[in-house]
Amino acid sequence: MKFNTVKEVTSWKNFILNDDIYDLSHLNAQWVEYLDQTDEQKPIAYKFIVTYGLHCFTKDSDDISSEESQLLMYSAPKESRQFNFERYQLSKHLPSIIKSLGEKETLVCHAGYGKFATVKILDSNGREVDYYVAFAVFKEVKKLRLHVQSAYPKYEGIGKVKKVGFFVIAKNLLNNKKLPKP
Repeated sequence: MKFNTVKEVTSWKNFILNDDIYDLSHLNAQWVEYLDQTDEQKPIAYKFIVTYGLHCFTKDSDDISSEESQLLMYSAPKESRQFNFERYQLSKHLPSIIKSLGEKETLVCHAGYGKFATVKILDSNGREVDYYVAFAVFKEVKKLRLHVQSAYPKYEGIGKVKKVGFFVIAKNLLNNKKLPKP
């Protein structure tokens, strides 16, 4: 699929380390449609172009040597950061998490800076962890956009949050109204 109007990366190149290939195609841009059936007589479809940022699978790390840092460096058009194996493994869940934003079971809440976040997930060790998914919604060339800026585990929990309905966000965006604030 081509996303000519999108200013973010739409197709991530794989990360290669010691002949091991880490496929990042699950983070390529995609269309996601959400169906709001609050009014069963008049369901509303919201179609978003979804993109994912570099911070979903990279992390700055001060506790590694400069040689390790160079080996793990992943370069994107706007910045370079170290590839992070835990974030990479968790990122494989992002497409399904993003597709579930309209479901009641998915926690969508204010995350500060006008962004929203979500969800509990099992990490690579099988422990339940809060997976903080910070995303922004906006319009880009008259199209609805959702950009996941970062996603990472928060082992200390996310604390007290203020929930917000994803369809409230989508409806306000579509109708050029202000997005919900905490």
